[in-house]
Amino acid sequence: MAGNSPARIGVLALQGDVAEHVTMLRSLGADVVEVRLPTDLEGLEGLVLPGGESSVMDKLLRLFTLQEPLRALIRQGLPVLGTCAGLILLADTLEDGIAGQQTLGGLDVSVFRNAFGSQVDSTEVDLSIDGIDGEPMTVALIRAPLITTVGEGVRVIARMPDGGIVGVEQGALIGVSFHPEITGDTRLHRYFLERVAQS
Repeated sequence: MAGNSPARIGVLALQGDVAEHVTMLRSLGADVVEVRLPTDLEGLEGLVLPGGESSVMDKLLRLFTLQEPLRALIRQGLPVLGTCAGLILLADTLEDGIAGQQTLGGLDVSVFRNAFGSQVDSTEVDLSIDGIDGEPMTVALIRAPLITTVGEGVRVIARMPDGGIVGVEQGALIGVSFHPEITGDTRLHRYFLERVAQS
């Protein structure tokens, strides 16, 4: 970030929980760009991949020719926060994708989509997140993925009470199974913006 100017953060805006992330990031002082075309990626200092339907997002990424530019930015070290479907997009391996489904990759993890059941099984849970101080965060799990394997360079930052992995960090990438933007707790977004400032 140049001087004290606000961080320029993109939110992938093809489908999913776009407005909630935009509102939260703006409340924290970020300059937010809704990303729909490759030209929207210019000058970004960080990117949020929101929750939604990962297979639809994958198709739209290819339709709007965003897949390869995003893969390149991830390889170059752009800080990215992926929530729910965004985590699926960041995973190197998807265990139960639909036929032909692709990811952007970058996180050396395997994920299992919809591990927490259908929409009617959605729930809120209190989670302690490594690196975030204070009380556990109340977060929403909505048709959430579960991280089933992690590579050597991946740091686990959040687990369910039963030990299931629902949050990881690797380099400039943060991936979580849950929706922090729905319950109103800004701490994960604040943590992400701190990582952007450090990069």
